[in-house]
Amino acid sequence: MSRLTVIGDVLLDRDVEGEASRFTPDAPAPVLDEREVHARPGGAGLAAVLAAADGHEVTLVTALADDAGGAELRELLERAGVQVVDLGLAGPTSEKIRLRAGGTSLARWDRGRRTDAADVGAWTSAATAALDTADGVLMACYGRGVSASPGVRAALTAVRAPVVWDPHPRGAAPTSNTTVATPNDAEVRALVPEPAGDRLDAVTARAEGLLAAWGIGGLAVTRGADGALFTRGAGMPLVVPAPTVGTGDPCGAGDRFASRLAGELAAGQLAPHAVAAAVAAASRFVAAGGAGAVRIGEPPTPTDEPHGDARALVEQVRAVGGTVVATGGCFDLVHVGHVQVLEAARALGDCLVVCLNSDDSVRRLKGPNRPIVPQDDRAELLRALGCVDEVVVFDEDTPVEALRRLRPDVFAKGGDYGGSRIPEADVLAQWGGQVVTLPYLEGRSTTRILQEVTRRDS
Repeated sequence: MSRLTVIGDVLLDRDVEGEASRFTPDAPAPVLDEREVHARPGGAGLAAVLAAADGHEVTLVTALADDAGGAELRELLERAGVQVVDLGLAGPTSEKIRLRAGGTSLARWDRGRRTDAADVGAWTSAATAALDTADGVLMACYGRGVSASPGVRAALTAVRAPVVWDPHPRGAAPTSNTTVATPNDAEVRALVPEPAGDRLDAVTARAEGLLAAWGIGGLAVTRGADGALFTRGAGMPLVVPAPTVGTGDPCGAGDRFASRLAGELAAGQLAPHAVAAAVAAASRFVAAGGAGAVRIGEPPTPTDEPHGDARALVEQVRAVGGTVVATGGCFDLVHVGHVQVLEAARALGDCLVVCLNSDDSVRRLKGPNRPIVPQDDRAELLRALGCVDEVVVFDEDTPVEALRRLRPDVFAKGGDYGGSRIPEADVLAQWGGQVVTLPYLEGRSTTRILQEVTRRDS
């Protein structure tokens, strides 16, 4: 993977998880019975941790306070595989403490005064080395002094690697050599209020206005559930919709977007591809629980591993008592017979996960000339259907191993199987699941379509 240098302000985040079942007698305030506390780096620290979890070699240039919080942050970062270059901070560690019950934040307690550029120590030779050897750079600004430090800005101006700048309303503007800045829509509106409105033409005009004001290479405006808009100021903007993730925790989504974008650019990807990858990663991150799901010293939430998105979806549906349905197949040249079965399967529950045979699996089952459509394209096409909630790709001849990971309540099989027993039935029986068959539209199959195309071409 690539070498990524993250620069910025680090905070100490704590989530106090517990149960709130009563109110205080002196005020309409809930009482939180503490069960556990999770600490993690916040701000630029979270961005660095996420980049390291992606497999990059990450160095974080930051300013740590000489206090217990600063020591805890260093230890957490190093446990997460992040190398720390400390400029020193003449101020306290900023802490953000969320009080949470049932996955919902009840209150947030901020501790420690806000620092500024005068509190940040001098630039060092170790920091210079981190920039000189980087394939990509991310400035994760949280408005606490690092981005405004003269030494930091001078060093960043000389960087030749791609630079992603994640700005903050109280932080400094990006340096002129910034490749892509990543403000959210509210931040852009605050700086360029006109034209008003949520229409794409208004969003584009505001983005282009800010891009011109900053004089940088590109601007990726993050828009929450609406994805992102990327522009270089000339030509048509790129609009990347976000996949639907249902209810999730958006805390840290901006850090996930910026860190993935920086990693993609560091790996040599073009900006449009990098923005699209960042939108997908941020959506998966929110669905998996956001920053609150990050556990230092534990395996990362597998949102970028096979079946990660589907597992997050299944957990959400199961948490509210819903029914999880799965089906499987090659789905090469999707036709009306496939759609009929998928719609019928989705009607059996609250979400439908399709277990899709990989290209290698299809070749073993169908012969060396199949599939016609590669697995990534087949998966994307299935996800575009309104009846399909998620797709997982498996390499085996049957979806048995994928089903063991997902543990659906129902597995739906298209076709007439009569009294014969299929492998999926045995595995679902292990947790009380059920296998059903669904009617299949007679005469529709990929094989018949290919035979008809061959006949007409002959």
